[in-house]
Amino acid sequence: MKKLLYVLFALLSINAIAQDFEYQVLFEGIGDNREYFSGKANSQTILGSRGAFEVGLDMDNHKVRAGLSHLHEFGSEINYHMPKLTLYYNYSDEQTEFLFGAFPRRGRINFPLAMLTDTLLYYRPNIEGMFGQVQWDWGWQNGFVDWVSRQTDVNRENFMAGFSGEIFYNSLFFENYLLLFHDAGAAIDLPDDHIRDYLGFALRGGIRTTENTVFTGNVKAGVMGSSFRERSVTNGFVNALSLFAETNGRWRNYGLKSVLHTGAGHRFAYGDRFYQLDNYWRTDLIWYFINHKNVKGTFNLSFHVIDWNDLDQQQQLSIIYVFGE
Repeated sequence: MKKLLYVLFALLSINAIAQDFEYQVLFEGIGDNREYFSGKANSQTILGSRGAFEVGLDMDNHKVRAGLSHLHEFGSEINYHMPKLTLYYNYSDEQTEFLFGAFPRRGRINFPLAMLTDTLLYYRPNIEGMFGQVQWDWGWQNGFVDWVSRQTDVNRENFMAGFSGEIFYNSLFFENYLLLFHDAGAAIDLPDDHIRDYLGFALRGGIRTTENTVFTGNVKAGVMGSSFRERSVTNGFVNALSLFAETNGRWRNYGLKSVLHTGAGHRFAYGDRFYQLDNYWRTDLIWYFINHKNVKGTFNLSFHVIDWNDLDQQQQLSIIYVFGE
């Protein structure tokens, strides 16, 4: 038995040496002031900082990582938000990537704000489930499942699944998004509490500038659709369809982004509430004031035109500092 243990420890030591140790540390500064006088969305100020770290091992194309992510909102106690566990397996090669566990959302899930609002990056920075992506010379496609809430006597059972991708040819491209959210009840039934289902998609085609130009940008347009059902309440699904167009441009450290939605209002579980309106136009003036390899800083001045009658505004400041492997 002792000889067997010696052999086992020797094999484990050799295996550990064959693996590469990796780490990553992230700091995120958040400033988000929402002056929404129209009452169509929550008027609030979000100020805080996030710290996150990951450590892990890399062997060939396989990685295992563990860490913590914690948001501290200024003016609150340190335990106002509980730390989020990061723990996942990652496989990647030149064409595919797969993750399983609790892993960072940023850089992997990039849906329009109409479908997934940006506050998810503040309050739910991790996907808890799985993610997969396949890419080719002419495009890419990915999908994810996010288990949002486990059912208890008082907590609802929620999960979200989505697909997104793009195909392109020279400067032309076509992008697609599909999102499902299932909102089931708690284990103890409550009167007048019903299962809710959200389903939506967006399809847009466009053209972008070529690489290595002083000015970069794109123009894209298409349709966005959604379906909502509250079982035993709505008469089947309530469907909506709208025009969904966007233009982006950047020159040196300055950018412009403008998004137009007009048609019927949509209902997404975690979508920006402005898109519940029939007509909404958002324009962002952007200043990229830090452009270091490991540090990115942006300031957005946003204008929200509500049903062609009201004007709300917003200021966003973001500093993201990442170092490590």
